[in-house]
Amino acid sequence: MKITMRLGERSYDIIIKEGGLGRIGQLANLSRRVLVVSDSGVPEEYIRTVLAQCSAGVPVILQQGEGAKSLESFGTLLNVMYEHGFTRADTVLAVGGGVVGDVAGFAASAYMRGIRFINCPTTTLAQIDASVGGKTAVNIGGAKNVAGAFYQPSLVVADTDALKTLPPRHFVNGLAEAVKAGLLFDETLFTMFEEQDVHDCITDIIVRSIAAKQSVVERDEREKGLRATLNFGHTIGHAIESCEGLGGLYHGECVALGMLPMIEEPSVRRRVRSVYKKLGLPVHIRYDGDKIMEFIRHDKKQRADGTFTVVRLAQIGKSRLDKVTAEQLRGIIREGIR
Repeated sequence: MKITMRLGERSYDIIIKEGGLGRIGQLANLSRRVLVVSDSGVPEEYIRTVLAQCSAGVPVILQQGEGAKSLESFGTLLNVMYEHGFTRADTVLAVGGGVVGDVAGFAASAYMRGIRFINCPTTTLAQIDASVGGKTAVNIGGAKNVAGAFYQPSLVVADTDALKTLPPRHFVNGLAEAVKAGLLFDETLFTMFEEQDVHDCITDIIVRSIAAKQSVVERDEREKGLRATLNFGHTIGHAIESCEGLGGLYHGECVALGMLPMIEEPSVRRRVRSVYKKLGLPVHIRYDGDKIMEFIRHDKKQRADGTFTVVRLAQIGKSRLDKVTAEQLRGIIREGIR
């Protein structure tokens, strides 16, 4: 399956295919220096498969986890490329989850002001969401995505075989972003979670989720309006993740929790909770509202006038951007604790 992101000169293909990692060399020119970035949680066979297709591959294995999404990792990648004589004709290739893709993509955007970037997401979350749209970033001071860039890859290869090796919690974690896509844009996708076994239709879930995000990014690549709706669940979700020390609950689990207080219709909220329970996503958390607000202030959400922009869902397929005061947002956070 091929989906083409149409962004003018920054257009690229997303290939969704079983065994895709073994075909990257047929899809892209790897006869150049290639920085192959991965982490310690990615099976070694995936890295060997990619390196075998590179004429001059240079592997860098980061430590698994959100802690690798740091300025230190970013600097390490830049230094390795410099030491190996990388030029603007060379390539950065990420093999792993969203953390790997974010750090590698950010390094590709910065090295010599931008070199080719290929993303090979191997987790549900990365295949559904993180690998699409060109957002790259690292965390600073325990806060999510403080430094980064919009930088589109030249190719994305999502090998669905890789999902078969994921632990159940990691597999489910990524589905939260697909639930989000269904709630925002595709009721058929949402009902798939209610009516079907996700393992039987995972490729369809990935394709429909990417297609939903594609339609938004193509119209608003730099998040000037419409694309901001994709932050549904992220305002509170990122803050929960930061409060958890970027290592407690997983990103998708935090986004799932962050969506609930933003759903206005009680019947829709009940349906979403039922889907969470079916999938194994959390439906409740106790958190410190003051700490949540503090992290939200550092997460690019506060406007110059002191207000915040949040995404509210009235009904499935009907969302809007609301400008709220700090006190109103505190009220939403209190509602989320219930």
